[in-house]
Amino acid sequence: MEDLAYDEQPVYEQYGNVTVAMSPPPTMRHINIAGNIYRIIGNYLKGKRCKVFPDGAKLFLGEEFRFLPDAMVVCDRSKIHQDGIHGAPDLVVEVLSPATSKRDKLLKKDAYEKYGVKEYWIVAPDEQSIEVYHLDNLKFRLDNIYSIIPDWMLAEMTEKERAAVELHLKVSLYDDLIIDIREIFEDV
Repeated sequence: MEDLAYDEQPVYEQYGNVTVAMSPPPTMRHINIAGNIYRIIGNYLKGKRCKVFPDGAKLFLGEEFRFLPDAMVVCDRSKIHQDGIHGAPDLVVEVLSPATSKRDKLLKKDAYEKYGVKEYWIVAPDEQSIEVYHLDNLKFRLDNIYSIIPDWMLAEMTEKERAAVELHLKVSLYDDLIIDIREIFEDV
């Protein structure tokens, strides 16, 4: 019997003149992390000018790039069209998967930098870490790498080392949006 829930349509991204199929589909872990990020930021932005978009929203950067980020925040509402976002979002989040990791870390990062994305997160599910880049003088600068440290490792650290562990990520676009990264990796 065939699956009647839906027909899987291939999903594609475009890198210059190269079109890449996005497969295999993301894991539940990947989906949960992206969903947590969308929910956290969406709750914060409720009633505000900026808007958060989940995985599946198309991003058009010039004529050469067509991406499907895992989450993005757009404050300039003129960039929001029926078919997707046209122009650089203020924040883009990519959750790594084995099939997309290299593109997310290299090609997409370079494209986001070129088109002026203000903040870019690369989320690594296996390491439970988030690399945060800020655009500074038209170049991405690594702001910080936030990681959840396993309890056994924390137990071996000195008090000073434990105090230096940063679990709260401040989103640069806002003065008061501080995210406990444990919420991002919750239930994964």
